Amino acid sequence: MTALLAPAAPTGRPDVGQTLRDTTALVGRTVRRTTRQLDTLLLSVLLPVMLLLMFTYVFGGAIDPSGRYVDFVVPGIILLTAGYGAANTAVDMASDMTNGIIDRFRSMPIRATGVVTGHVVASMVRNAVSTALVIGVAFLVGFSPQATVLGWLGALGVVALFVLALTWVGVAVGILSSGPEAASGFTFFILFLPYVSSAFVPPESMPSVLETIAAWNPVTPVTDTMRGLLLGLPVETSTWVAAVAWCVGIFLVARVAAGLLFHRRR
Repeated sequence: MTALLAPAAPTGRPDVGQTLRDTTALVGRTVRRTTRQLDTLLLSVLLPVMLLLMFTYVFGGAIDPSGRYVDFVVPGIILLTAGYGAANTAVDMASDMTNGIIDRFRSMPIRATGVVTGHVVASMVRNAVSTALVIGVAFLVGFSPQATVLGWLGALGVVALFVLALTWVGVAVGILSSGPEAASGFTFFILFLPYVSSAFVPPESMPSVLETIAAWNPVTPVTDTMRGLLLGLPVETSTWVAAVAWCVGIFLVARVAAGLLFHRRR
């Protein structure tokens, strides 16, 4: 009788079609959960717009009296948005790792790694919406990019690569954390990075110690590449190569770490 009531164990690995369907379902689960979390939506979508308005109208006049500070600050706000998205991903991933949902998925003939994919896709979607809103509001407050079509594609490509890298860092932190509260501590570190870079002020205006930190901050080459592409300014080869190298390097390390940590926690 016990044998009859016990769930049948999977007899083999899911085929490619089944894996794709399972992953799609788990992606849809994470995206739907995001839309039901009002605080997450406000943090991911509205807060970057508020920061853009604050930097433009509150600090912009003091930093750049010419009134063109909005052109300078838009790339920094976009990257700050990516930081918020990665922090939210860390918290959501930690919640899934500690609330028993992974154990439930393990009892089903599906690949639980689809949960990780779901969080990555949801983060990319959130950041895409936030970036579009930031750029749209920036146009309303006077943003005047001079980018060509290729420039826009290049800038958006760099943003996507940066978001992907930070998202996987958030996933790794979420898996490693003991719970959502511990993962939320990641927010401070990831949100602090853009402030000590070229995102909001030129590094040469900082004290020598901070200028050195800004020079080695991965946010600096990413910001400079985006700013140059959007404003039609020349971008040095060393700058965009450093931006891509930082993003790819962070992505690879975080991706491998997340995979190892996930299987270890399981």
